[in-house]
Amino acid sequence: MKHLAIQIPLYFLIATAVMLPRCNATAAAVNLGDASSFAVLAGAGITITGPTTITGDIGTSPTLSITGTENLILDGGSYAGGTIAQSAQTALTTAYNAAAGTPYNVSYVGGFDLVGQTLAPGVYNDASSLFLSGTLTLDATGNPNAVWIFQTGSTLITAALSKVVLINGAQAGNVYWQVGTSATLGTGTSFAGSILALDSVTVDTGAAVDGRLLAQTGAVTLDNNVVAVPEGRTFLLLGLGMATLVAFRRQFSPCVAKAGRSSIL
Repeated sequence: MKHLAIQIPLYFLIATAVMLPRCNATAAAVNLGDASSFAVLAGAGITITGPTTITGDIGTSPTLSITGTENLILDGGSYAGGTIAQSAQTALTTAYNAAAGTPYNVSYVGGFDLVGQTLAPGVYNDASSLFLSGTLTLDATGNPNAVWIFQTGSTLITAALSKVVLINGAQAGNVYWQVGTSATLGTGTSFAGSILALDSVTVDTGAAVDGRLLAQTGAVTLDNNVVAVPEGRTFLLLGLGMATLVAFRRQFSPCVAKAGRSSIL
């Protein structure tokens, strides 16, 4: 993967709009390993309410409960416990730690609403929470291998009808959301990327996910949803990407964008 120096334009909700300084933005794909085939993976069971379509595997470990399967159309395997689900959980822990440990390019302070942002590839961090109350646009600038990692120390919450929009070659398989506690996707949200949550994931009525819902210790709760493992993922580049990261990652001082605590949700 190429080491890119790119300008990341961000506008923050403070007294006036401020342009973020230019940063060296490098983000490598997170290797999901044995968890990569899972659209839904839980630690404390899966609950499905209302007609739900899932493309990809589902699984839970160590809790074995999967309820509401009568509502489910599944194009993939189902694993309640056993070595496959256990191996996926082990891989998820490794991937979560890798995502959490990636040096960030941009830091928000106090809980930040990503609404209205158009973000170039990179690593975006808030030690508190991340929110989305409308549309977030991810712009790959013509590079289909561009990667985004979002790191939040606590929750990820989207409001009803929120959207993550991918443009100029951006791929859902290259977007990762590392969530320090729990993620909640609001009613009718159109979401892109893989959620790697330490605790639980709740997806409200009618939300659609082009990505994965992966929870280490808590439950995954679904309600009339569509979830699909992203197509077109370039798995063959993972080894090269990781090797490049190790060989060429440079130490840098992260850019810090201060923003007040969000109160919109």
